[in-house]
Amino acid sequence: MAQDELFTVNPDVAPPPEPTPGGPRELEAVPAGSPLAVRMRPRSLDEVVGQQHLLREGAPLRRLVEGAAPASVLLYGPPGTGKTTLANLVSSATGRRFVAMSALSAGVKEVRGVIEEARRRRNYNAENTVLFIDEVHRFSKTQQDALLGAVEDRTVLLVAATTENPSFSVVSPLLSRSLVLQLRPLTDEDVTKLIERALVDERGLGGELTLTDDARAHLVRLATGDARRALTALEAAADAASATEHKTIDLAIVESTVDKAAVRYDRDGDQHYDVISAFIKSIRGSDVDAALHYLARMIEAGEDPRFLARRLVVHASEDIGMADPTALQSAVAASHAVQFIGMPEGRLALAQATIHLATAPKSDAVIKGIDAALADVRSGTIGTVPPHLRDGHYAGAAKLGNAQGYRYPHGVPEGVLTQQYPPDELVGTDYYEPTQRGAERAIAERVPKLRRTIRGTS
Repeated sequence: MAQDELFTVNPDVAPPPEPTPGGPRELEAVPAGSPLAVRMRPRSLDEVVGQQHLLREGAPLRRLVEGAAPASVLLYGPPGTGKTTLANLVSSATGRRFVAMSALSAGVKEVRGVIEEARRRRNYNAENTVLFIDEVHRFSKTQQDALLGAVEDRTVLLVAATTENPSFSVVSPLLSRSLVLQLRPLTDEDVTKLIERALVDERGLGGELTLTDDARAHLVRLATGDARRALTALEAAADAASATEHKTIDLAIVESTVDKAAVRYDRDGDQHYDVISAFIKSIRGSDVDAALHYLARMIEAGEDPRFLARRLVVHASEDIGMADPTALQSAVAASHAVQFIGMPEGRLALAQATIHLATAPKSDAVIKGIDAALADVRSGTIGTVPPHLRDGHYAGAAKLGNAQGYRYPHGVPEGVLTQQYPPDELVGTDYYEPTQRGAERAIAERVPKLRRTIRGTS
């Protein structure tokens, strides 16, 4: 069907008669010159890789793809996880006409045109339409509102895809009328399976080329859970190999075509632990350049950025602590930024936090303090809570002596007074020993004064 026909808006003229769909329709043949990722798009549920949490027997998406319980859906997930594929399968399984739009190029006029065309086809030919909208989060509120009536009366079965959380990017009325399904990034095993299939399938490379193990591993790393990225890189490497009459795609060919150097890094082996250890120790040693080097190696190798952010948060307290209390704030902010904006932009927040932590004054007083306290607790040095510190907010507490004699620190000008806080067994025990580095220097001067006042030894 010509693209112009999709947007013809004339309710008085019926579209050309077409056979009434009586069951599943065949997916349209993909031209031989189409990109590999398009040619290898799954034609049935059996070919779908990943998303098994949504496609197991009885799951909503499987029932929808199999033609049961038609409902509009919002597919939420990262790029290359199968959103367009699943929309196509829904259309083919239900025998419905499939119309695809992109929120990047369509406006309210185009949306209304497609809906009107769908309404005419339903009324005249009993033909239903699946409307797939990619990047639906880029639609304005007005554009999203234009879909409501058609979704409500099922003029169209809407399958909308978004890489952003629909709770924040899709208007509430449309959200409430749709089933929200979250797609997950493909695993390395999933990506490997797709690459192997593309190598031998007649729609792909047809077994004409082989792939070395290190080249395959590099393609998987480059994909970072994105099927389209993996197949695009494989196609570029295959074209380069064919042009030079090579029958094997090796690492050098993959590197030359995707313009990225392979990182000798096994995320599940020794290199994973060696590089993250070197990263942490470079931060602790205040070598900002080495820290950035190891960070870059892990990013380039496809290390989970959330893992990197977690390590930064841990070491903001373990290696810096009160010597620079803002280090923890930077690390936590980087963690939130990575989850909010993703990669590759998230690398900037990770780098900023790494630079902050590496150049900050260092102190291990926090970890020493809490570990010393934990050691006492685990050894049984616990004791009972002093009576004057116990809860007094219930009937009978006073008769038990709870909260009796407690002195309120805000009642004195200094805000600090003599009073026992730890159990008897721990009176006089010091856990926190501040250093003379960074902001902790001032704390080191203040803590002994506080202890003397509280313990009544001044």
